Amino acid sequence: MKFVPTAISRKVAEQALLARKNSPTILFGAGVVSMVGSTVLACRATLKLSDVLDEVEDNMGKAQLAKQKVEAGEVSEGTTYSDREMKQDQVIIYVRGIAKVVKLYAPALVVGGIGVVCLTRSHQILQDRNAALTAAYVVVDTAFKKYRERVVERYGEDVDRELRFDSEEVDIIDDETGKVISTIVAAPGEPSGYARWFDEENNNWSAPPFDEHNWLYLRTQQNWANDMLRARGHLFLNEAYGMCGLPHTSAGSIVGWVYERDNERGDNYVDFGCWDEDNQPLQFFNGREGAILLDFNVDGSIWQLLDERNERDTSR
Repeated sequence: MKFVPTAISRKVAEQALLARKNSPTILFGAGVVSMVGSTVLACRATLKLSDVLDEVEDNMGKAQLAKQKVEAGEVSEGTTYSDREMKQDQVIIYVRGIAKVVKLYAPALVVGGIGVVCLTRSHQILQDRNAALTAAYVVVDTAFKKYRERVVERYGEDVDRELRFDSEEVDIIDDETGKVISTIVAAPGEPSGYARWFDEENNNWSAPPFDEHNWLYLRTQQNWANDMLRARGHLFLNEAYGMCGLPHTSAGSIVGWVYERDNERGDNYVDFGCWDEDNQPLQFFNGREGAILLDFNVDGSIWQLLDERNERDTSR
C-alpha cells in the first residue's frame, strides 16, 4: 500500500539530488558564514575578557592580603594560612579563571570548528569529484585514441582527418591546366576537440602575397613550444594557444604535454598537426583559403600525467 504518491517521492528525490549536487557550494557558504560568526563571537567575548581577568587578579590579591594579615597577626588567634594553602587557593583561582575564559570563548570555538568542518568537507567533495572527472576523461581519451589508431591503420590518416573534422568536397582550379580538381577540405566553422583555426582573424596572420610567412611563423611557434616543454617538463595547451595568438579555453588549462625520458602516454613533443611526414603543408588543412587548421597532439590531463609519473617513480 502506497502512502506517498509517486510524484511527491520523485520530487523529494530530485530535490535531494540537487542538494547533493550543490553540496560543495552549500558547505562552502556555511563555512564562510560560520567563520564570520566565529569572529564576531570572539570579538564580543574579548570585550568581556577584561572583567574575567580583573576578577582573577582581584582574587589573587585577596589571597596575598590574607597571607599578609596572618603573618602580621591581624587575625584571630589560632588562625593559620600556610604557603601551601595559599598556593592551592591560587591554583583554584587560576582554574576557575581559565574555565570562565573557555566558557566565554566556547561559542566562538564551536562555531569556528563547524566552519572548518564545512570548508574541509566542501574541499574534499570537490577534490573527489575532480578525481572522478579526471579518471572518466582518461578513459574516454584512451578509448578515442585507440579508435583513431584503428581508423588510421585501416583507412589511413587522410580518412581519419575527414571523419574527425567536418569536411566538404570543393572544386579547385589548377593554375597550370585550368582544369577543375575535386578535393576534400576542412569545412568552415569551429573545429571539434582541441583543434583551432589560424586565419585572417588572428593578429599574427599574414595576408597574400605574404601568406607563405604563416607556415614559417607556425613552425617557429612550434619550435618554441617544444623548447619550453623540454626545459620545464610540461606545457599547457593554453600556453600553445597563446603562442599562436589563439584564445584560451577551459580545457586548455588542464590538458597539455608532459616530457619525460620514458614517456608511456605521450609523444614527448608538441605538434601543431598541419604538416605531413615530409614536413609539407597538409592540403586537407590548407584547402580552406585564408585559414590553416591546427590540430594539437596533446598528451592528456597534465595533473593526471604527473600523478602517474610520481606513482611510477615511487614504485621504482
